[in-house]
Amino acid sequence: MKKRFLAGAMAALLIITSCGKKEEQAAQAAPPPMPFPVMAIAKQDAVIFEEYTASLEGQQNVEIRPKVNGFIQKIYVDEGQQVKKGQLLFKLETQTLNQDAAAAKANVSAAQVEVDRLKPLVDRKIISNVQLETARARLAQAKAAYSSIAANIGYGTITSPVNGVIGSLPYKEGSLVSATSEMPLTTVSDTRGMRAYFSMNDKQMINFSREFKGATLQEKLKNTPEVSLLLVDGSEYEQKGKLEAVNGMANAETGTTQFRADFPNPEAILRSGSKATVRIPLAKKGVILVPQNAVFDMQGKQMVYVVGKDNTVKSKILDIATTSGLNYIVSEGLEEGEVIVTEGTSKLKDGMAIVPQPVAAQEAPAATADTTAVSQTQTKTTTVTKK
Repeated sequence: MKKRFLAGAMAALLIITSCGKKEEQAAQAAPPPMPFPVMAIAKQDAVIFEEYTASLEGQQNVEIRPKVNGFIQKIYVDEGQQVKKGQLLFKLETQTLNQDAAAAKANVSAAQVEVDRLKPLVDRKIISNVQLETARARLAQAKAAYSSIAANIGYGTITSPVNGVIGSLPYKEGSLVSATSEMPLTTVSDTRGMRAYFSMNDKQMINFSREFKGATLQEKLKNTPEVSLLLVDGSEYEQKGKLEAVNGMANAETGTTQFRADFPNPEAILRSGSKATVRIPLAKKGVILVPQNAVFDMQGKQMVYVVGKDNTVKSKILDIATTSGLNYIVSEGLEEGEVIVTEGTSKLKDGMAIVPQPVAAQEAPAATADTTAVSQTQTKTTTVTKK
């Protein structure tokens, strides 16, 4: 019996010793908590940019159309050429008009002869004054007909009505053109100042009206800040623009309201007919900015890891109001003072302990006014500047 008791005691001691060694080995195998950068959430002021796809046009786009029918005798300009007001563009063949003018001039001369013949007869009271007045009326009619034909001859010489750049030239020399031709001879576009046309839907229009003060749309436009322009290559245009006009009525078919922003174009970077994106800045007070690196997607939900007082992390779902190149604006899900992990979220899981490495607020990834791509949708809102 004693031997059995000693054997049992030795077996129990061996088991305890073995478990202790396993626990010690497990403790040695567990990696220590890893350091992760963290930042405390604080409300900040930010600038939100609303983006709208726009069509660019010169401040004057003048279609050049003939006022008379005729063959194009000479084209004096080429596509893309810079022209000045009054510069000769086209010459139309007016031979038929010249013949008509000669006939009309002959009619004027004949009518004048008739008036001269009747006047002395009236003075001597040989004929009544009615005949002279009738002859004078015919003379005036002949002069008017001649003047009209002479003016049409002048219309055969076509000059530029404005300073600008020549557009396409759909007709060649020898082509027959008329005032009713479907296409114009060309278009002269004054691109020293460019106009960006874009539209807002009803919801966006309501937000715009609430954002800016003013009893009328024109007053609201005066209270808007300068706007910027994103070009198709993703770069931001150097010159700032201003909202100058808004259509007083919405389009009944599309439900949209058209706006116009004007931009200077001193270096001819902007071209009429191009596309760009107008960006309207909106100031937002006391919002929560979160670096995009801190946010991860889990089954379609945007989440962050929040660091607890015991330095363990726990995931939280966010409601994101809008985005920027580097930051999100969070509407719900985070409170001021909470600490989040800003990088390396793919290495974390709930309940994992870390070594927090605080990042100063000014060192946190900040948004920038530049974006990497132009929105292809009608409108996109982005947060792009942090104050």
